[in-house]
Amino acid sequence: MILPRFYPVLPDAAMIARLVPLGVRLVQLRFKGDVAEVPAQITTALAICARHGAQLVVNDHWQAALDHGADFIHLGQEDLDSADTNAIVRAGVRLGVSTHDRAELDRALALNPAYIALGPIWPTLLKQMPWHPQGLAKLTRWKSRIGAVPLVAIGGLTPARLPEVFAAGADVAAVVTDLVTAHDPEAQTRLWVQATGAIA
Repeated sequence: MILPRFYPVLPDAAMIARLVPLGVRLVQLRFKGDVAEVPAQITTALAICARHGAQLVVNDHWQAALDHGADFIHLGQEDLDSADTNAIVRAGVRLGVSTHDRAELDRALALNPAYIALGPIWPTLLKQMPWHPQGLAKLTRWKSRIGAVPLVAIGGLTPARLPEVFAAGADVAAVVTDLVTAHDPEAQTRLWVQATGAIA
C-alpha cells in the first residue's frame, strides 16, 4: 500500500475542515474531548474527507469508527489492550499502530497493519511522553524489519527535517505540533503539502 507522504494529526473536525481542502490526502482525527461528541466528530470528518478526496483515520475510538462507517483506525499500544482487533479485521477496516520498542513492533506486525508508526523521533512539546526520542537510526532499523509495510514517523517533525526522515526509511511524515501550534495553520499546511510533494 502506498500512503501519502504528509499525514496531519488533528484535534477535531473543525480543524480538519480548515486544512483538508488545502491538499491533504491522509488525515487523522485525534479527538480528546467529550466522548458524547465522538460520533458527530467522526461523521463530520468523514463527510469533509469524502468531499475532498482524503482518507480519514480515526484515533482510539475504534467502536465508534466502526459504527459510523470509518474504514481506517489508528491505535496506540494501550488502545490495543481494550480494542476488539478481531472485530476491526472482520469489518475490513485498515489499522495503523503506534510502536516504541521491539515487543510492541512484533505485536503490531502480528495484526497485519496498514502502517507502523514510530515516535517520537525528536522531542515533542505537545504532550508528555514516557518514551525517549527514538532517533533516525531507529527509523532505519524499523524499516529494515517491516519491509513493505509503510513506516510513519511522528514527533518533532518539521519541513526542514523531512529529507533526513525519508532518507532514514520513513514513508510518511505524521505532523501534530507543527500544525496545531502554528500561528497560521493553513499556511503551514500549504508548506507541508509543497515540501512532501517535492520529495519523491
